[in-house]
Amino acid sequence: MAIVGLFVPATAVMLAIGGLIGTDTLDAWPIFLWAVLGSVIGDWISYAFGNRIGPKVYRCWPLNRHRPAVARTRLFFRKYGFAAIFMGRFLGPIRATVPLVAGVLAMPKRPFQIANIASAVLWVPLMFAPGYLAAGPLGEILSINEGHLILFGFAVAILAMVATVLSSRFLGRRRRADRSPRQQ
Repeated sequence: MAIVGLFVPATAVMLAIGGLIGTDTLDAWPIFLWAVLGSVIGDWISYAFGNRIGPKVYRCWPLNRHRPAVARTRLFFRKYGFAAIFMGRFLGPIRATVPLVAGVLAMPKRPFQIANIASAVLWVPLMFAPGYLAAGPLGEILSINEGHLILFGFAVAILAMVATVLSSRFLGRRRRADRSPRQQ
């Protein structure tokens, strides 16, 4: 859901759950089914909320405190439409607000739900996989310990920061190129 997603780090929670599944602490299938169902319902509630309230939702707390993220989401949605729902689930900074914006912009319900369900079914196992593999079969083969996991976490954080910087520079250049007058 849009409001919860702005404050709860879904990636960390999903990786930890994957690790618990990898150590056989949790049973995989019920967790997978409930996680998919929760993801679908959370995005559906955000969509319905945005559809019901409309653009004035952007002026309400906590969205009014996250204006840049909401603005990026609106631009992303306007540019990619249906694909934005699917891809938005995999993009942490805008994951929480894409369904809300889709509702505000009155995206038809059927295409929204198709993208919502398809992305949830793919997103959940992808988010569980690193934790599962590190704590389970791959961890045993490679003798992964806590130190390795901490180093891996730092490496992922650094890669994410580099990807963010590079993509923002690329998108910034692209926006400047789009704004410049076209030569004929």
